[in-house]
Amino acid sequence: MVASQSKIRRPFTLYIFAVFLMIKERNVISSPVQTERQQPKTTPCQIGSETHAAGIAGMETDASATRPDTARGKHKRRPDWLRSQIPGGKVYKEISDIISGHSLNTVCAEARCPNMSECWNAGTATFMILGDVCTRSCGFCAVKTGRPVQGLDWDEPNRVVEAARLMDLKHVVITSVNRDERKDGGAPIFAKTIALLREEIPGVTVEVLIPDFRGIWDALQIVLDAQPDILNHNLESVPGLYRRVRPQAKYERSIELLQISRDQGLRTKTGIMVGLGETPAEVFELMDDIASVGVNIMTIGQYMQPTKMHLPVEDYVHPEIFETYKEVGESKGIEHVESGPFVRSSYHAHKHLAPNT
Repeated sequence: MVASQSKIRRPFTLYIFAVFLMIKERNVISSPVQTERQQPKTTPCQIGSETHAAGIAGMETDASATRPDTARGKHKRRPDWLRSQIPGGKVYKEISDIISGHSLNTVCAEARCPNMSECWNAGTATFMILGDVCTRSCGFCAVKTGRPVQGLDWDEPNRVVEAARLMDLKHVVITSVNRDERKDGGAPIFAKTIALLREEIPGVTVEVLIPDFRGIWDALQIVLDAQPDILNHNLESVPGLYRRVRPQAKYERSIELLQISRDQGLRTKTGIMVGLGETPAEVFELMDDIASVGVNIMTIGQYMQPTKMHLPVEDYVHPEIFETYKEVGESKGIEHVESGPFVRSSYHAHKHLAPNT
């Protein structure tokens, strides 16, 4: 009985700890200096935290009901823990030359990943196929938006394989832009790339980060039939923020995609960004959703505004809160939660393979 009570208390304690740190960090970093005459301003984080605290105390409160309009968020100073190195180094240049020489795109460069220098100098990269123009206009993404050139580049898989061989990769991550103008969403290129990698590089493992294919599950099945080692599809944010963060996507559709993939025996993965105005309660509810469909791996990272034209950062989440998210997620049954300010979908990707792979 004592052990059972301990298991119940631990998530509760973690929730309170996360809320406390988030309020504290918001006050230190982004709150204006107050005079005796000024009335204290309630921040988005504080509003969400109060709601979350009420929820875990037993009150039936919708955590998103009091969320402010974060689209008008103000510029915030980046804290010291979010200082990243400028990309450089001999290996970085060599890999950059290989990628450009094969007319390929990487999500590392297109999405301005803060880990680009670390990963490239370690000899790893995430290839982005189906071109470099996306048919969607997500509020967080730096990839170009528009109408892609008609048709598919059927030589692209060959170039990916050649680049992967030159880079001596053992674990290859493949992602893509959205190709909503096509009924197949570009799925055949995913399948051909997976097949060629395994044919040309013995022992290679492959992870794919796929779009939702607009819910056309015949297109998804083309990728599933190719049997990638990891099937990744990012939720990106909590459902209450989808209208602004992922306007052309549907949260329920993404959850269904993950469930279909898991039901067919694939190792599944998803990721979100935090700092867009979500509350801790919403993050915990999202964890419940993905745990319920058996997702194996979750990544959680800090949202970083790529340009002034994109959504503003609403909160710089403290590293200790990321640690709490990891503990809570794994306590809910998610096998592995990679959580930290610089974490992105393919960060430490080779460590997410199934044991004995």
